[in-house]
Amino acid sequence: MTDTKTERLRQSDTLNPRPDAVTDPLFQDSEFFDPHDLLQVRYEMVRCAIRGAPLKEAAARFGLSVPTCVRVNRAFREGGLQGLVPQRRGPRGAHKVTPEILAFVQQYLDDHEPIGSRRLVPLIEARFGVRIHPRSLDKARAKKTAGRR
Repeated sequence: MTDTKTERLRQSDTLNPRPDAVTDPLFQDSEFFDPHDLLQVRYEMVRCAIRGAPLKEAAARFGLSVPTCVRVNRAFREGGLQGLVPQRRGPRGAHKVTPEILAFVQQYLDDHEPIGSRRLVPLIEARFGVRIHPRSLDKARAKKTAGRR
């Protein structure tokens, strides 16, 4: 596999973290099937399961856990090929920056001279007991401002 392809797969979050665990014959000494390409591996695993292979066997042949195999099969049924693309992990959005915190920030800025997020963060922590990264506060404020237009 070329370094360029590896980098593209890495950037798109589709680089298989366990290519050595893929034992299906399609991926052995093939110029087309690439065990590093997670989407190819997932697609072929789904095809294997659709053809009637037990999920435990399909998972083992493609280097996936049984729960992952179940989840990927469900995602394919519900979303087609797009369902095979790995979803971003972790929280989505500024879950710590609540509407109450944004209201507090706005009120503070209305009552005092303008200050940046780095100076607002300690005030928020003292008032709400929540530690927020300044950039998260910037993003939440920008999103709220954009929503008013």
